[in-house]
Amino acid sequence: MKRLLAYLFIPFLLFVSCDSWLDVVPEEDIATIDSEFETYDEAYQWLKSAYVYMQDLYGWSDNVAMSASDELVSDTYLRNTVVDWQRPTGLEIIAGRQSVLDPCDDTWFNVFSGGAAGSYRRDFYTQIVLCNHFITRIDNVYNLPAKDKSEWKAEVIALKAFYYFELVRRYGPVMIVPDHVDPNQDVETLKLPRSHVDTCFNYIVRLCDEVVETLPSCTGKKSERRGYFNKEAVMALKARALCYQASDLFNGNPDYANFTNKEGEPLFSATPDPKKWERAAQAAIDVIDYCRENGSAALVQGSSANTELQGYMLDIEKSCQTYGWLSDEVLYMIRLQGGDEDWFRLILPKMDDGSMHSLPGACLAPSIKMVEMFYTENGLPIDQDLKWVGGGNPYGLSQETDPKYTDVVSLEEPTLNLHRRREPRFYANIAADRCYWRLGTEVNNIYLVKTYQGESAGLEEKRLSSTDPQNLTGYYVKKGTSSKATLLAHQSGLGSLGERPAPIFRLAEMYLIAAEALNESKAAPDAEVYKYLNVVRKRAGIPDVEVAWKNAKDPNKVKTTAGMRAIIRQEWNIEFAFEGYRFWNVRRWKIANIEFNEKSYGWNVVGRDAKSFYNNGKGPVVVYSGNKFIAPRDYFWPIRSEEVQTAGCVQNPGW
Repeated sequence: MKRLLAYLFIPFLLFVSCDSWLDVVPEEDIATIDSEFETYDEAYQWLKSAYVYMQDLYGWSDNVAMSASDELVSDTYLRNTVVDWQRPTGLEIIAGRQSVLDPCDDTWFNVFSGGAAGSYRRDFYTQIVLCNHFITRIDNVYNLPAKDKSEWKAEVIALKAFYYFELVRRYGPVMIVPDHVDPNQDVETLKLPRSHVDTCFNYIVRLCDEVVETLPSCTGKKSERRGYFNKEAVMALKARALCYQASDLFNGNPDYANFTNKEGEPLFSATPDPKKWERAAQAAIDVIDYCRENGSAALVQGSSANTELQGYMLDIEKSCQTYGWLSDEVLYMIRLQGGDEDWFRLILPKMDDGSMHSLPGACLAPSIKMVEMFYTENGLPIDQDLKWVGGGNPYGLSQETDPKYTDVVSLEEPTLNLHRRREPRFYANIAADRCYWRLGTEVNNIYLVKTYQGESAGLEEKRLSSTDPQNLTGYYVKKGTSSKATLLAHQSGLGSLGERPAPIFRLAEMYLIAAEALNESKAAPDAEVYKYLNVVRKRAGIPDVEVAWKNAKDPNKVKTTAGMRAIIRQEWNIEFAFEGYRFWNVRRWKIANIEFNEKSYGWNVVGRDAKSFYNNGKGPVVVYSGNKFIAPRDYFWPIRSEEVQTAGCVQNPGW
């Protein structure tokens, strides 16, 4: 495949502007491409090549959405490091250092320099052209059965739809590349204008609809072909695209009322269309119904553990796990080019048991905003639960006495109220002070997390430093780790569990899309809205939403569209915490300029005892204030300036 990729990208070196994916290609190159589709083996290399860029972009550390939101706080060491593989690109975006000269996460026009093949294009448009070559030539393979031709073509059409979706959520309106290009066509006629954003979304949906009946179910895929699109995945892509199309950023956004392409045509509708929410709801429900009727996917539930609470925690832990390409809930997953070791280097603590990591100390740590985002054990926000033990003073210390929390929260010493009586997802996703972290298959393999300075999970240094990796908030990310792997050499322990492809769609997303879209399309929330939300809450081990809110400070919030909108959004933030969803969701909800400009809070991590660590009971302290989001500019990526100048592409507003 390396030989093919090296060859493949040589013609793309000619593509130096957004018209040049259509630039003059020598006839002998076209003939050579045609010859690559003469046999099964050669065609299969092209199929794998079409997926390469996707594999390289969605790892836990390569995915900008993992590090470019307010879920995690980076230390100074990581923000300032000059070692590219250590510093996630997302840190540049959240700090407002996006640029038209050299855009971060450039997936529109990106020339990569280096490697055996020299310089080559590494972006979504290049991949779309590769997909088009495959789609228009796969029927020429003489020794490929008709069924395989049909399935392979459908897989690549679905992939093309995925690439377009990723372009649209980054750049807004994009160009739709023709399926067939005459290499002798005049270049000027190939400088296409950007299409209306609804045209883009509708095209994505059409591609999904075109192949949904051809693709087999995820359970019908052969083991060696699980990394290619299946029926459930393409249905999920359609639902996600329609959800974005209906959201505030894209649906009648007044900030872009005067945004036109180079032909003077509007790129956004002037008014929102509520019918778009109905389409999104139905698409999500279709996925849910298909998975249930065919038994192809379900939310992970019923895990066996020492206690009921730990059983819920294990369900949550498994919900996004894909070890050995196995998952009941993940609808689609892809192989990672470089694995996910870099991610664990950034989030795992250095412990005193001899475990070693390349970047000890957790350079990325959960923010207090996320710690407080999770519900109480009663399924309510901490500021709404009248019965929660921390309601009067969440930043005070008291001792847990309920045996329900055995091996989850310390029952032997004072614990921060904020860490007590929280929902199972809190304990499954965040390692907090004086709470336990289960790592290893033995019953007694639990570690009490102690984060004061000098303690096992605390700072080694007595002061904050820009030259050492340090945890700035006092919390650690559990999501993505496994309780089956011991803390000692945790990274190698995870490796022993099997390959871990990246989860792209999981079924819980479809339930939340259905709940959100139904709530937005109805005059007031009803039993149908509650039903889809409650499926996710039931797996999380908390009461149904309408039951929980009867005991809330504001019990009527669950009865209004605006109230349920806030509740559903918080459910999104909790269920998909630390999976990269919040980064995109706050954009489509058009609240990123509020959320991402807030200061980041944590604890006084140089404190050597509870009093100093917890700021004398005065609450969290500011640990970083450098996040910057300018609206409406930062809602969309800039197009590289040379691309705008050479090809005449209209730049995004504000850039």
